[in-house]
Amino acid sequence: MATPLVAGLGVAAAAFVGRQLVQTYIKLKASPSVFTSVGKQYYKGGFLPEMTKREASLILGVRESAGEERIKDAHRRIMVANHPDSGGSSYIAAKVNEAKDMMLGKKKTGRSPF
Repeated sequence: MATPLVAGLGVAAAAFVGRQLVQTYIKLKASPSVFTSVGKQYYKGGFLPEMTKREASLILGVRESAGEERIKDAHRRIMVANHPDSGGSSYIAAKVNEAKDMMLGKKKTGRSPF
């Protein structure tokens, strides 16, 4: 008598867990940002008319207090992916260079050439 009861409870538990998994999958599928946010967050949005140190750090993906070597590594990594000679945008390349200069202290003020 106990065996059918245990089997019934097992089937009910499996059905409940399956239902929860399906509902969770539907919720995750409805919000695609969950799947695209795996890994690092990259800067989303347009550029300001005049670059700030905060914007420069967001473009390069480093902290505002990052060291020179980390800034140069981030700049190199981004430029390899976005260099105009390999199909990238010259505007993006100019902004990445401007961000590097801003972070290294070579550019204090001034407007973007674009």
